[in-house]
Amino acid sequence: MNEYDSVRMTDVVTPLGYRRVESPEGADLVILNTCHIREKAAEKVYSELGRLRALKLERKESGKHMMIAVAGCVAQAEGDEIMARAPYVDMAFGPQTYHRLPEMLAKASRAAGVPLVDTEFPFEAKFDFLPSNSMSQGATAFLSVQEGCDKFCTFCVVPYTRGAEFSRLVVEIDAEARKIVDGGSREITLLGQNVNAYHGLGPDGAVWGLGRLIQYLAKIEGLDRLRYTTSHPRDMDAELIYAHRDVEKLMPNLHLPVQSGADRILAAMNRRHDVDTYLRIIDNLRVVRPDIALSSDFIVGYPGETDSEFAETLRLINKVGFSQAYTFKYSPRPGTPAAVLKNQVPEAVKQERLIALQQLLSAQQSSFNHATVGSELPVLFERKGRQTGQVTGRSPYLQSVHVKADDALIGTIAVCRIVSAAPASLEGSLIKAGTSCQPLLVSTSKQVDA
Repeated sequence: MNEYDSVRMTDVVTPLGYRRVESPEGADLVILNTCHIREKAAEKVYSELGRLRALKLERKESGKHMMIAVAGCVAQAEGDEIMARAPYVDMAFGPQTYHRLPEMLAKASRAAGVPLVDTEFPFEAKFDFLPSNSMSQGATAFLSVQEGCDKFCTFCVVPYTRGAEFSRLVVEIDAEARKIVDGGSREITLLGQNVNAYHGLGPDGAVWGLGRLIQYLAKIEGLDRLRYTTSHPRDMDAELIYAHRDVEKLMPNLHLPVQSGADRILAAMNRRHDVDTYLRIIDNLRVVRPDIALSSDFIVGYPGETDSEFAETLRLINKVGFSQAYTFKYSPRPGTPAAVLKNQVPEAVKQERLIALQQLLSAQQSSFNHATVGSELPVLFERKGRQTGQVTGRSPYLQSVHVKADDALIGTIAVCRIVSAAPASLEGSLIKAGTSCQPLLVSTSKQVDA
């Protein structure tokens, strides 16, 4: 979402004479687009601001000016604190206000040295005021269809920094998707804090869910692949599940965070689903799309989590088998209900559990990757590889694939034979151009004592 927002902020300031540069050295305006979901991510903001302060002073000594802005969720949650801790920052504004960036820049220029903070949730939808998406994002692109969250998980700041759930009109999404494809992108990932909670007004006057939106967008000529993230188990309805069966362009990969494998912890987190519900969703998905690759999010050390409840999480992982996962130690976020709970898990215990969790999930990812060796997969090539004469792309299952080939392959889909697998990537050999995919019926399960 932040990467998409960064592209749209560039769209907003381009008519003002700005152009994007690759480093802050020599820049007239630097915007830090920030994340507040974890404490470590938020603290990195202040470290980066210290580096930018030195650059700003260098510019001032040479008679030039650099404006520094902090955007995104840290700005939304800590706008005034940012100005207190880093008074050389010119602006701080939340993720729902960047359509007002030209106005903010004008005010900041007129009142140099006067801090400008805009963290109000606007009555108007920012998408109504954004210019047309003009930047090419490359072979793959992001498109925001839904923002905000009404779930109020007890550990999460998103409802407070992104606001209530909002879904864009289908006609707006379709127009932006077509412009993205016209710009050269072959794959679009639909974005939302709870993307499968999408409930936008369709051209027929009815409210559409994400499954119907995907079917509609799949008709766009030149668009070869669709993905969506991030989903909530509560919003995985039948229409969306069947889209994985019926829409060939919808890739067989799904990120579906579960967070814990213990029902008591899920209830304490206010997740609004239990383990059996999650497993039924997985079973239904595998009925309609047997080769689907699943990824998830896990939090260890939620307040009050016991050893046996952590063991339940390991058992869930063994039952499902994941191709990839994001793992976190519980991090108290100011303003969330869980932050004030008394039964916080000791840091050493959280670290021990995190290591065990990561070992199991890494083994599953490695198992999934090795199961692809010898198969032929269509790969969408996105960029140059790290090695000379190498290009890198993504398989339908979102695996990174490296092949030795000319840069002309970038932006195209080609069938590759997978010849070897590393823990986090695949090595392939080029066969031919094409888009078909042979299903992989593999298990990522690896048993451990729990």
